[in-house]
Formats: sequence, structure tokens, C-alpha cells
Amino acid sequence: MDIIIAEFTADDCKLLGFNKANVLCSTCKRFSDPELAKILTTCKECCLKDNDNDLSGSKRYPKAVLEVCTCKFGQYPQIQAFIKSDRPKKYKNLSIKYVRGLDPIIKLYDEENRIEDILDIHKWDTDSVDEFLSTHLSKD
Repeated sequence: MDIIIAEFTADDCKLLGFNKANVLCSTCKRFSDPELAKILTTCKECCLKDNDNDLSGSKRYPKAVLEVCTCKFGQYPQIQAFIKSDRPKKYKNLSIKYVRGLDPIIKLYDEENRIEDILDIHKWDTDSVDEFLSTHLSKD
């Protein structure tokens, strides 16, 4: 008999209602009621071990890429303001990539340079982008 161990991807978890980047395994115990057993199992597949996080409880990513089309700057002046300011220079592991026709997103990468999460940031303001990166991007 072969045993196969599989892990849910961030997309799998998103479809199941969990954000793998933000759910701590310690919070899964809230689903310990027998009627919530299926949710508990899913939560345990889509959570971060608490020791994978810093003291603030937020996962940190080694790399992020902010992608946007310059043709969309008129629609997203806050994103343009962030990109054109000195703020991105604070983050050595942040890249800005211009992609034709794309609304603004942030791609978060793991240590193996694989995309771990993609965030739609079109409703974020300049301070929100800065605060998110300050909280979730590794300082290395």
C-alpha cells in the first residue's frame, strides 16, 4: 500500500475559505466542536504553524513584486503615488514590475522563489501598501 501526502496550495485553501498566509494553526482549535470537524480538518491543512511567524503573528515573505500597468495610474493614483515616492526604496526585497493592462497586485514569494500568494491591491491607499509591506515583507 502506498501512502501519499499532499498539502493544499494557497489557491486550494482560498477556494475552501481560508487564507493560508494569515491563518495560524492555533486558531483552528476554535473549530473543535464535533459539528465543525470538517472545518477543523481543512483549517489544519490551510494554516501556518505559529512558530513560522514573528512576534506580531504575521507571516513574513522573503520577496514581493508589485505589478501594475502604467496605463492604470489614472485609475489608481494611490498606487502611483506609492510607486513614485521613496517608500519602495525601504524594501530591498520588493520589485516593481510593469505589466501591460494589469490592475495592481502584489505577488508574495517563498524562500524557493515560488509564488505563495497574490493580493489584489486596487482598493488600497499608499499607507496601506506601505503598512502591509512593513508587516509582511522580511527585513533581510
